[in-house]
Amino acid sequence: MLYLHGLGHFHPENVISNAFLEELDIGTNEEWIMERVGIAARRTVMSLDYIRSTKNVDPRAAIEASDYNNAQIAAFAAQMALERAGLSPGDIGMVISGSSASDHLTPAEASTVAAELNIDVPCFDVNSACSSFGMDIHVLDMMKPETLPPFVLIVNPETMTRSVDYSDRAVAVLFGDGAAAAVVSTRESSGAVFLSSFCDSKPTAWEKVVIPRMGYFRQDGHAVQGFAIRKTTDSIRALQSVYPVNRFVGHQANLGMLRTACERTGILEEQHWHNVEYFGNTGCSGAPAVLSQHWNDFSPGDHVAVCVVGGGLTWVHTLLKIEDQL
Repeated sequence: MLYLHGLGHFHPENVISNAFLEELDIGTNEEWIMERVGIAARRTVMSLDYIRSTKNVDPRAAIEASDYNNAQIAAFAAQMALERAGLSPGDIGMVISGSSASDHLTPAEASTVAAELNIDVPCFDVNSACSSFGMDIHVLDMMKPETLPPFVLIVNPETMTRSVDYSDRAVAVLFGDGAAAAVVSTRESSGAVFLSSFCDSKPTAWEKVVIPRMGYFRQDGHAVQGFAIRKTTDSIRALQSVYPVNRFVGHQANLGMLRTACERTGILEEQHWHNVEYFGNTGCSGAPAVLSQHWNDFSPGDHVAVCVVGGGLTWVHTLLKIEDQL
């Protein structure tokens, strides 16, 4: 079991509205976007003037056009998680990061986040694209409790908009930036606990979702959406067969995909927590950010199914049980 002590999230201030995307003259409008993906707005670390004038023609220049880097947005989310846990950065004994588009090939992004928090602790990355948060939980859950420090910080920063070609309407409407963080422990109990976790992959289909080095995001959209619906549905059903699931949080890819999985598994709208319509697809930070935004809505007895999919192709699910008031 893995105890959850705090959650945090951060989204940058710059808003990419559907009206803004329509102004780019790339063949899209409000009606088309809402019907296709159900996303009304997204956040970006980049300047809107930069996107408007260049459509991000050179992803390498996006770094200089950004207000924040991955380490900074991860640290913002981590500070919220630590405050909710009643801890300080000095209480953290290990940092694990996962991301779809890290700032550096080397070092591990966890090291840059730890440096931002001014702590010297063991750091490493567990990257599994959009399923990274679930994979981070799964990896920790497999480790022996005595080998871990009392408190571990998980961070999931995503600056996906830097990898978007804003002349491609199919991709431009999807992505936003954000970060999420979680303080967990295998040794110190709390009122929230991850009871189980599961992961699997279909690596023979890895080419369906790709971000080449310094290149643009690309995917086989139809195939990936079908895969995401099937695996999310299977994951919810697997957890429902064991636990009295009364909440669901999925990968924030698009609202239609999530609602289809809910319809197939009997998840009611009031049981379905999501934020994709306001923040877009924020990669692996999406699901934990939703959990963080509902931190004050958790009630004892809640059984939250967290089901995420990602490139690789990989899918992960875990069950978060709320035992006491947080």
